[in-house]
Amino acid sequence: MRVLSGIQPSGALHLGNYFAMMKRMIEFQENHELFCFIVNYHALTSVKDADLLRKNTFEACVDFLALGIDPEKSFFYVQSDIPEVTELTWILSSITEMGLLQRSHSYKDKIAKGIEASHGLFAYPVLMAADILLYGAQIVPVGKDQKSHVEMTRDIAQKFNHSYGDVFVIPEPDIQDELAVIPGLDGQKMSKSYDNTIEIFAPQDVLKNKVMRIVTDAKTVEEPKDPDNCNLFAIYSLFLDGDGRDELRERYLKPGLRYGDVKKELVHVIWNFFEPYREKREKLLRDPDHVHDIMLQGAKKTRLVGMEYLEKARAAVGLNY
Repeated sequence: MRVLSGIQPSGALHLGNYFAMMKRMIEFQENHELFCFIVNYHALTSVKDADLLRKNTFEACVDFLALGIDPEKSFFYVQSDIPEVTELTWILSSITEMGLLQRSHSYKDKIAKGIEASHGLFAYPVLMAADILLYGAQIVPVGKDQKSHVEMTRDIAQKFNHSYGDVFVIPEPDIQDELAVIPGLDGQKMSKSYDNTIEIFAPQDVLKNKVMRIVTDAKTVEEPKDPDNCNLFAIYSLFLDGDGRDELRERYLKPGLRYGDVKKELVHVIWNFFEPYREKREKLLRDPDHVHDIMLQGAKKTRLVGMEYLEKARAAVGLNY
């Protein structure tokens, strides 16, 4: 099964990125043909500082490598190293109806948040479709908020195939319901746009400050707590197995639990969870040439697959004369 997903380098990667996408990709590489990439073309819609985008892209590559992505077992690459994706984007743009793009909830949401209403933001779903269709991806693991984009990709691919013949694989979204939305410090989806994230590799003092800011209710120590409507419980549960969650739930339902104590525990849990990866990350950060070489080799390998589908599309629409 060919699986594809990517992540935007719009800031330091956080727990939402890890549990909703990165961890799953690292697991998929063991039993599937995995395409995993850093989505820096898409990041241009929100990151306007060139140096910052370069830094974020490099560090996202490093984070993935440190956490366990294996370039030998996967296609791991940076989006902008694959020129074929922009050509396919134009081909797909030529058959994508304006009405489909105008119905995009994501576009409307981002405009409402103050992001500039650029053509790139409006046409975002077409580039995403090219990212997926260029490699014949069958499964696309996404969060609930990205499901509509995969459905738009399906619409675009079906229209192309109907017009020009059977060229593209029709992908399926894959959403884990329990991880569909990872809550942030304030209970909204964990997102850099909401400034409510807990970074994977935050320094310990920063990590502590973030965790202590997790919003909880105003119940007293003597009152039982509601685990099903608690950001702190939801975030802590990400690091627990079934028995661990049951144990934490029991503590919530009994009088005497202090949110402050649970937050202090969570700081140690997060720090210890990522401790094995921290040393490898530091080593990679000190050797940028090695990281760049890994990514360029990944792009070289990935382009061979992309060229196959692009040539089919070029032939189908009559660009090979």
